[in-house]
Amino acid sequence: MVDQLPNLGRESEMLAAMGFSSMDDLFADIPEAVRMNGELPLRGPQSEEEIIADARHILGANVALGDRVSFLGAGLNRNYIPASVFQLITRGEFLTSYTPYQPEVSQGMLQAMWEFQTLISELVGLEVANLSVYDGSTSAAEAITCAVRVHNRKATQKDTVYISELIPPARVSVIQNYTQGGGITIKTLRHNSDGTLNLESLSEASGSCGIYVEQPNPLGILDGGLTRVKEIIGEQTAFIVGVAPVSLGLVEAPGNYGADIVVGEGQALGSPITYGGPLYGIFACTKAYLRQMPGRIVGRSIDVDGKEAFCLTLSTREQHIRRHRATSNICTNETLIALMGAMHMALLGPEGLAKLSRRNMAACQLAKQKLSEITTISLPHAMNCHYNEFVIELPGSAADCIEYLDTQGLIGGYDLSNWYNQRTNWLLVSFSDQTQAAEIELLTAHLAVWSTNMIQGVNA
Repeated sequence: MVDQLPNLGRESEMLAAMGFSSMDDLFADIPEAVRMNGELPLRGPQSEEEIIADARHILGANVALGDRVSFLGAGLNRNYIPASVFQLITRGEFLTSYTPYQPEVSQGMLQAMWEFQTLISELVGLEVANLSVYDGSTSAAEAITCAVRVHNRKATQKDTVYISELIPPARVSVIQNYTQGGGITIKTLRHNSDGTLNLESLSEASGSCGIYVEQPNPLGILDGGLTRVKEIIGEQTAFIVGVAPVSLGLVEAPGNYGADIVVGEGQALGSPITYGGPLYGIFACTKAYLRQMPGRIVGRSIDVDGKEAFCLTLSTREQHIRRHRATSNICTNETLIALMGAMHMALLGPEGLAKLSRRNMAACQLAKQKLSEITTISLPHAMNCHYNEFVIELPGSAADCIEYLDTQGLIGGYDLSNWYNQRTNWLLVSFSDQTQAAEIELLTAHLAVWSTNMIQGVNA
């Protein structure tokens, strides 16, 4: 029979096992200023019905993105996802498998993973793709550490990688978290006043382990100068490109203009935004980086009976090999979400993907045309090509403009002062295949009213 110790006895017993005599000793390392004294502000016990009613009340405060006219992008995109994706992904073969390991992983699941890799490889124009990582920022950070592992021995600027100065702070933070422990130095590449990469600044990156840029860049610009990067930096410096995957239905695949590693946020293919996630990061590379790439990959082989078989291979992450030999500390991946991306791509096919990309760009071009007609605002990079978003320069703060548009029922865009402190009047507006012409007209009308009122208020 189990000895039923009183609660205090159990507490004393556990504290003694840890070498403490009291609860105060246990929490002694926590500063008193941040400790909470008193009871938690929780209500008393509730019935199941009461809990459900409370939950519904709280959830009722949420506004679904599809219920508002939205021009918010800045990394996540509101593309239509076929209903078939959600029907297929909830089948038990996929939904309950999550992130299986051999030997329990089925051949069907392995083949689905292999198909994802193949689709990504074809999409970006590179030979090898892995089975995804956490998100776009993780992919960028992993690409940088991979480049250092491959090139550091011959680099004249050892442990050094250059990144675009436009990269959003949140992504830079992830990159720094990944690189600082390994002693990797991150330096920045300059951009011209029109938002394009300053190709002369690439000379500074010569001899480094790699450079990281994005196409389209964080200002929404499609930078034609990136096609010249590889010839400038040479073969001994890795050329890493972050992409918006859907744009590759129209835009040249980075592998075709010299990219060594291509990464990106895969969310727009297969996954709704759903309050910022779940996400998955794509990662593809040339064969030179194969054995130093992060995560895991699925290979296609022949079994003992001469039949086609799939297996996990080159899984150089911590679960599979000794930690000091691991290429990353990716401890899981986003297989389920990545397979949603594979389903989306397979349902679209090459022609469908091109159509989806055109719809995104067409909405963006219509918006550029309409908004450029407003004399009280300007488009700083109007002469550049854009995929699905661009910058508006306002006569007042972007934060005030977003607040005004919110009162009119619109999610107006992204305040770029969150990324670039001095750009308080820059608003990044995003469009997708879900953007209607009438919504663009609505945005144009409200921006015209707000900007005119701002100018008249300043003049007064």
